[in-house]
Amino acid sequence: MTNIVLASSSPRRKELLSQVFIPYTVHAADVDETILEGTMPSDAVEQLALRKAEEIFALYPDAAVIGADTVVVHNGHILGKPADAVEARAMITALSGTIHSVYTGVAIKTRNEQIIFHEKTDVEFWDLSEEEIASYIETGEPFDKAGGYGIQSAGALFVKAIQGDYFTVVGLPISSLYRHLKRLGIVTGTFSS
Repeated sequence: MTNIVLASSSPRRKELLSQVFIPYTVHAADVDETILEGTMPSDAVEQLALRKAEEIFALYPDAAVIGADTVVVHNGHILGKPADAVEARAMITALSGTIHSVYTGVAIKTRNEQIIFHEKTDVEFWDLSEEEIASYIETGEPFDKAGGYGIQSAGALFVKAIQGDYFTVVGLPISSLYRHLKRLGIVTGTFSS
């Protein structure tokens, strides 16, 4: 069986692969995440996922390397990870009472093939009070998450509805990824813990 290397240190991505019994190792990529102004969100996440996969594939040419990247898009603007509390507050305030989109791009790179895809999920937030936003920022949770919130933890309290794949918002569309890995013959379709 081909070894799988996850080019990410994201705890959420590691949890998702582990919970569906896909064996993997981790070697986090460290790439420039700058994207040209005006790049479509779907292209941005695919480009960044591929950059990560390519960097780590150079170290593991016999493996299947998975790169991934997630962004939040609100009113046409890509929101990455907030740099500080001021930026986190601005992001969450902007998302309050509105619908935004979350894009996760994935790149799978092997010696013989390369697959790049993305998934998009729309998320609606409740109207949030200043107190809720301030309290959430104090948890420290917003700072390593695109858009400044984590749907899989306390940020779940902000979510009124989602349309699409929940795991895309968490950071890895695991069902789509599994199907691509299965098609490539990297996973078999049987489960074992």
